[in-house]
Amino acid sequence: MNRFRARAAVSLITVALGCTAVAAPALASTAAAPTSGQAASGWLARQMVGGSHFVTVYSGVSYPAQGETIDAIFAFAATKSANAYGRRAITWLSHAGVLYNYIGSGTESYAGETAKLALAAEVRGINPARFGGVNLIERLGKLLTKSGRYSDHSVYGDYSNAFSQALAIIALSRDGGAPAKAVRFLADSECGNGGFPLYFAQKTCVSDTDSTGMDVQALLAAGDRAAAVRGLKWLVRVQRRDGGFLAAGGTVPNANTTGLDGEAFAAAGWHTRAALAAKFLLSLQRGCTAKPYLRGALAYDSTGFIKSSAIDATAQGILGLADVSLASISATGAGNGAPRLACAA
Repeated sequence: MNRFRARAAVSLITVALGCTAVAAPALASTAAAPTSGQAASGWLARQMVGGSHFVTVYSGVSYPAQGETIDAIFAFAATKSANAYGRRAITWLSHAGVLYNYIGSGTESYAGETAKLALAAEVRGINPARFGGVNLIERLGKLLTKSGRYSDHSVYGDYSNAFSQALAIIALSRDGGAPAKAVRFLADSECGNGGFPLYFAQKTCVSDTDSTGMDVQALLAAGDRAAAVRGLKWLVRVQRRDGGFLAAGGTVPNANTTGLDGEAFAAAGWHTRAALAAKFLLSLQRGCTAKPYLRGALAYDSTGFIKSSAIDATAQGILGLADVSLASISATGAGNGAPRLACAA
């Protein structure tokens, strides 16, 4: 779900918080045997720095990874688990240095990041119009162009894309409704085969599996089921027999893309297809035969487990295991613990 990394290199250079990895505090697991998704959330929670956030390392220095932290918030809420971690994560995101480094400060304002943070606040039951002293909804509204596209205001260029647009529509659909022209703009970006591209206004429209999964959810949230169904039908055509999906240019199905597309099927009520995606995701989960500290995690793909990619893969893959859409996930009723797989030893 995190396609905003192009600007991350700039953010990493300009702002450093000097975070240092420490062990997450031990929290009790839920009493009942956890689901596979909850076990994945438990593993993800235990990887957090201080039990509250993630960092990324650039040239040997750790910097805040806000987008990755938000992905975890979504995963925890979707599986109704690790609520204490989600609570600490949203508090961390509200700190001024973390907040403005992510959404932009001064004349800098980033559409996708603002929308994603607004959605995270909503998932946690917080008013996005009063988050960390910022009205994220109003800020997002100022980034809506006449065409209906949400675009960045930045001296570094406009990095907004289909993810930015979809996240904005989903967040606003949960907060009174998205502007019709924004929904229209997204629907009109559809390629001839029914899928949706990552980048707008390209000479050749190329359908992208990740973007289509996000756009389908946004269009469903905004009430444009016809356009969403066309996207879903394209996803059906490209879904592999094992249930997995390839990322653009990929040769092996991966957890991140399959998680988003499985979630899109769930949002539409296409449960057979969603279950097929979930089956593939389960094939990537480390089970009881793995070393205890890896149990519950999802590998990025079938080529092997690499921890550096497993955090993103687990967070986004969980969305395909949970059978719930971004438009409806909520932390309400979530358990506080970080569940572990129920293994004999």
